[in-house]
Amino acid sequence: MTVLVLYATIEGHTRKIAERAAAKLEEAGQAVVLGDVREPGFAIPGRFDGVLICAPIHIGRYPSSVAQFLIDWKHALAQVPTALVSVSLAIHSESAEERAEAESYPAKLEKKTGFHIPKVHHAAGALKYLEYDFFKRALMRQIAAKEGGSVDTSVDHEFTDWAALDAFVQNFADDVALAEKA
Repeated sequence: MTVLVLYATIEGHTRKIAERAAAKLEEAGQAVVLGDVREPGFAIPGRFDGVLICAPIHIGRYPSSVAQFLIDWKHALAQVPTALVSVSLAIHSESAEERAEAESYPAKLEKKTGFHIPKVHHAAGALKYLEYDFFKRALMRQIAAKEGGSVDTSVDHEFTDWAALDAFVQNFADDVALAEKA
């Protein structure tokens, strides 16, 4: 059984999440192909027993490459277990309204692509202060201050609940194994 783990990333944290998911799938006995969805032509979903997509929400939407992938391959994806790890800082917010907005993005993606992703995990992202330019660092610091988050710009801050991610990936691995037996 082989699982395709695709990701798109802006500052690298979603790639880290995808790498962790790939490692957990391998521990669960799956062979894994890991790749950046923005790289053209490297994989055909119909050749895999499951597909896990890791995508960040950035400026209110997922990367266009993720939406295009779902549009292009929705018929093949419908034939195998498919899941999404949706990565955002908003899911870590103290504000129920902001968390609800972050939770709404997979439905917006479904509406845009016509493909329903049956399993979704919302993972908190990271503040990558060390990678931001001056203006983005100042903006993100201001947002973090408003949220009561860390404003120490001398280090990056990860908010991902790795145990929750691991549990989601194990559940997905179980789905792939069950589908293969059916």
